[in-house]
Amino acid sequence: MTASGKLGRIARGLQTFCGDVAQGFFEITHNGFAVVGLAVVFSVLTLLARPDLRQAGESQLMSWLHARQVESLGLVPELDAIDRATALNPKDLPKQQAQVAYWLSRKYRVAPEPLSALVAEAYEIGQRNKIDPTLLLAVMAVESGFNPFAQSPVGAQGLMQVMTGIHSDKYENFGGKLAAFDPVTNLRVGAKVLQECIHRAGSVPAGLKFYVGAALLAEDGGYADKVLAEHARLQQVAQGRPVPILPPAAPLRTIAPIPPATPTVQGDDTPAV
Repeated sequence: MTASGKLGRIARGLQTFCGDVAQGFFEITHNGFAVVGLAVVFSVLTLLARPDLRQAGESQLMSWLHARQVESLGLVPELDAIDRATALNPKDLPKQQAQVAYWLSRKYRVAPEPLSALVAEAYEIGQRNKIDPTLLLAVMAVESGFNPFAQSPVGAQGLMQVMTGIHSDKYENFGGKLAAFDPVTNLRVGAKVLQECIHRAGSVPAGLKFYVGAALLAEDGGYADKVLAEHARLQQVAQGRPVPILPPAAPLRTIAPIPPATPTVQGDDTPAV
């Protein structure tokens, strides 16, 4: 056999070997994909037939992703935390309410977003209870300076400084007495108490005296005058008039209200808060 014949034979042998290797690799790969495909199909059918397994898998996956996110951020994320925030964009308010929110924000050094939520709530409550919303805001300003966690020496709590112990029944519809520290709840309860005081006293100034717990006293320590002065300023702000911002004074709530010994009736002089 010539040299060229031997080379040709070797070449054909190498070609055959490479072909066999390629064919074997293809078959292995093809069979591997087939196995993976069957596994996927089987898994899908199992999950469809067993929703409990699917839910368990989803729960484990979400737990793993949550743990990874906590590890990455260094804190526990809560995407629904925004739902608990008492805040609104003041730009979304009607012009009159926005003016009031911005003015109060500057005077009491409180962020305009939570104040906007309180202003909007005050206007809604005022319309529903037939109370001037700027009066409600003036009471909040004088009572707590818009601190929702304020507490006086005599036990008045929250934005409107409602005596939680005396008016615990009003908080039952909001889950209990701790709701006194929820800004919106405190505003709603305080507005109801103020409405009752004005109704019993027959006028706003006299009602404010009831509200601060000075109905049985000759003087209320200047409380009603201070609230009415702030009320007048807020009315001017709401009307678009320029009102200078003076530093707020300390709250005047120092009078200890006398709890009613009997159910209150119209005309009774027992203090309400």
